[in-house]
Amino acid sequence: MGRVLIFDDDEDILELCTIILRQKGLETVGETSSKHVIERISETGPDVILMDNWIPGIGGVEATQLIKSTKATRHIPVILFSANNDIEKIASEAKADYYLKKPFDISALSEMIGRVMNNGIKANPH
Repeated sequence: MGRVLIFDDDEDILELCTIILRQKGLETVGETSSKHVIERISETGPDVILMDNWIPGIGGVEATQLIKSTKATRHIPVILFSANNDIEKIASEAKADYYLKKPFDISALSEMIGRVMNNGIKANPH
């Protein structure tokens, strides 16, 4: 069973992602702040991270940059998600592996997580 760590301050999004991912047989951990992001990753040991761009704390871009610049966490795929129209540019700046535009289609999230978890390779970002 894989584990997905979800950083989003919107409880509804956390709940929706949890329901979708648990139906895929994945374990989920939700965080409503990006404070202590590296510590939370170390504690939970995720296989994939879903990072909201507008998460309280240091924010999604800076949190993702920190994840990708830390030796112990840089290998973990990060999917940055946001309603921002410039999500592709923001994800690139953050050094995220993938991006997903909010509001996202349930099947798009499921498909992306499936590709990341099953293939272990970088697919084309959506």
